[in-house]
Amino acid sequence: MTKRSGILFAVGATVAGLVTAAPSPATADNGARPAAAKLEWTDCGTKSYPRLQCSSVSAPLDHDDPSGRRIILALSRIPHTAKTFQGPLLVNPGGPGGSGLTMAGFVASSLPKAVAAQYDVIGFDPRGVGRSRPVLDCVPKYFDPLRPDSVPDSPGTEQANRNRARSFAEACGRKYPDLLPHMDTVSAAKDLDVIRRATGARQLNYFGYSYGTYLGAVYAKLFPERVRRFVLDSNVDPDGVWYDDNIGQDYAFDARHKAFAAWVAKHDSTYRLGTDPAEVESAWYAMRAAVKAHPAGGKVGPSELEDAFLPGGYYNGYWPYLAEAFAAYANDGDQNALVKAYKRFGAVDAEGDNGYSVYTAVQCRDAQWPRQWNTWRGDSRRVHAKAPFFTWNNNWYNAPCADWPVEPLNPVRVSNSALPPVLLFQATDDAATPYEGGVTLHRRLRGSSLVVEQGGGNHGITLSGNDCLDTYLADYLAKGTVPRGKGSLADADAVCAKSADPQPLTGEAAAKSARRAASGSRGAVLHGLLGFRG
Repeated sequence: MTKRSGILFAVGATVAGLVTAAPSPATADNGARPAAAKLEWTDCGTKSYPRLQCSSVSAPLDHDDPSGRRIILALSRIPHTAKTFQGPLLVNPGGPGGSGLTMAGFVASSLPKAVAAQYDVIGFDPRGVGRSRPVLDCVPKYFDPLRPDSVPDSPGTEQANRNRARSFAEACGRKYPDLLPHMDTVSAAKDLDVIRRATGARQLNYFGYSYGTYLGAVYAKLFPERVRRFVLDSNVDPDGVWYDDNIGQDYAFDARHKAFAAWVAKHDSTYRLGTDPAEVESAWYAMRAAVKAHPAGGKVGPSELEDAFLPGGYYNGYWPYLAEAFAAYANDGDQNALVKAYKRFGAVDAEGDNGYSVYTAVQCRDAQWPRQWNTWRGDSRRVHAKAPFFTWNNNWYNAPCADWPVEPLNPVRVSNSALPPVLLFQATDDAATPYEGGVTLHRRLRGSSLVVEQGGGNHGITLSGNDCLDTYLADYLAKGTVPRGKGSLADADAVCAKSADPQPLTGEAAAKSARRAASGSRGAVLHGLLGFRG
């Protein structure tokens, strides 16, 4: 769960419908062959992305009933400017539940100008999300503090969390009985093809992060002949959808929390929390126990504390800010420091409520989840014994799926040998989509190429400041070239060194300057855009 409200930029325009218009020119064999009907785009630029345009497209709610009820998908675009036009490049930040409208501006401005100019970079809000209609919000303010402690130290605490999750599932079923059967990745993938057809393109270029990698892989399975250039960054393990993948996250996020503790220990002269990573980690759990007894500012109990520090597992650029809050509370009893950190990184706003509703709707529908609560309890106890940071928090986040009111589908087997080269990126220490998932998808997509960030722990690694990774990305989008067999790791076609870890914020003037720089850095903007819990 990432807090994006302070980083996203409002699109600020009402989306338009479809009209008939003259087709755009397209170069031969680029997948951009125009159709007679085109989207009408209207200006909706922002301060950060002044060239942004908006539109919308209608899609069937049920793709098996194309003449039935329709939904609206909101779109955004940065149009191509080069004579060489390679067609639409759809971009997706993940989730499920992440809004992609601002993503078009980010990707177009972060790619080399000569590469971005060859594409119409198109963002979209998937069904149920953001400016698309209808929009899901099962239980507004579901994550407002204070929530029960995520770690059930008594039957009463466990039952309180269990009741919350069950009531969320029941509320979704009451509010959206007609929508929930059609909230799934296959339907979303078919929506991508609706967008492709509306742009007039014969084939689709696609760039997806996190859950967006699974969405792209499912699209490729359904429409292999429509695939042109596909970039998948931080890859979902398609064999673990979704219960097993979440258990894998529990171990991986615990490892990233230990990496954060090691970084704090390395900078003990700044934070004064100990030089031994285990000592720092112990201090963090002592802080957790303290806010359980007396919630910081009346708002940050143990569950909210976990929410505040979880984004550090996605992106180490947040570590200096989290470490400052940690040290201020542990050393000086500064409760306000934790409240500020929670509001910045952990609090869920209305956009987050929408994102979580879509997240649960899609993941609970996509695949079978255990229906017996003893299975959830037993697995969480077993994993928590080795990985205590995130396990129970993640359990309750996904627990509505134990009582979801719509029967699950069978996951798509994404194995594919009918594609042009697909380019995959993966960090070895990614927590949200652990490394093994990237290797699995690489094997499933025959002819794909895997570029690895050795030692990297961030989730979403391209367009985030690593020139080595971004060079492979730019070469692929410009010319279709991929590396082959150059990697020093097994299964990797190329290996890049990890991006440097952040430095502490030291000195008032330096800290202010660092904050300004960090808030506008590509890495910070990207990780503010990445979808709900990935």
